[in-house]
Amino acid sequence: MIPSFWNGCAACSAAETKDKSLWKGVTMEQRKKRTKYLVMAAILLLCSIAASVAFAKYGLSTEEIKTIQRKLKNWGYYSGEVDGIYGSATTNAVKYFQRTNGLDVDGIVGSKTAEKLGMQLGKDKDSATSQPDVYLLARVVYGEARGEPYRGKVAVAAVVLNRMKSPDFPNTMAGVVYQKDAFSIVDDGQINLTPDEEALRAARDALNGVDPTGGCTFYYNPDKTNNKYMLSKPVVTVIGNHRFCK
Repeated sequence: MIPSFWNGCAACSAAETKDKSLWKGVTMEQRKKRTKYLVMAAILLLCSIAASVAFAKYGLSTEEIKTIQRKLKNWGYYSGEVDGIYGSATTNAVKYFQRTNGLDVDGIVGSKTAEKLGMQLGKDKDSATSQPDVYLLARVVYGEARGEPYRGKVAVAAVVLNRMKSPDFPNTMAGVVYQKDAFSIVDDGQINLTPDEEALRAARDALNGVDPTGGCTFYYNPDKTNNKYMLSKPVVTVIGNHRFCK
C-alpha cells in the first residue's frame, strides 16, 4: 500500500508536468501576453463580483451606485472615482452625507437617505416634474448662479421651489420666476440664456427634493445688493457668494 504522502507528491508532480506542457513551445513574449490577458480577466471578474456583492448587500444596481457617487462628488462629500463600486470610500461619503443631513449614520443608502439625495431606488432615472418646469428652473439657475459651486446652484433652484410652497408667493413656477422684481435676470434678459448641463442637473436635483438651504425663500449676494430689507434678514446659511434666508 502506498503511503498517503506519496499520493500527494504524485499529484504535485502531475500538476507540475501539466503546467510545463501548457507553456511548451511558447516564447517569452507570448507568455507575457497570456499573463497580461489572465490578469485583465481576473480584474474584470473581481469587478463583477464586487458589483454583485453590492447589489446583494445594499440592493443597488451599478448605475444607482454611480448616481449616488456622482451626486456626492458634486456636493463635496466624495472624492473618489465614479465607478459603480460600493467600497469603503463610498460608504464613508454616504456616512458623511447622513451625518450632515441629520440621518441615521450607517453608510447604507436606504429610502430616507435616497430621498435626501433626490433619488428613487429601483428606477433607472431620477424622478422629476414636467420637462418645461425643469428647463425653466435650469434657466433661473444658469442666470442667477453661473460660476457658483454646484451645491449653490441646487440651492438657488430650491429657493424657487420653496416659494411655490409658500402662501406669500405664487404657487406656480412661472408665477414665481416672472413675479415683478423677483429676479433681476428676468429684467436684464439672462433668463433667456440656454442653460448648461450642470444647471439642468441642479434643477432636477432640486425638483427631486434636494434643498441645501433648509427651506429658505430668499437669497442675495452681499457684494451686489444694498437692499436694506434683504440685508436685515437673518442668514440661515452661506453657499458660495450667496446668503440664504427665510
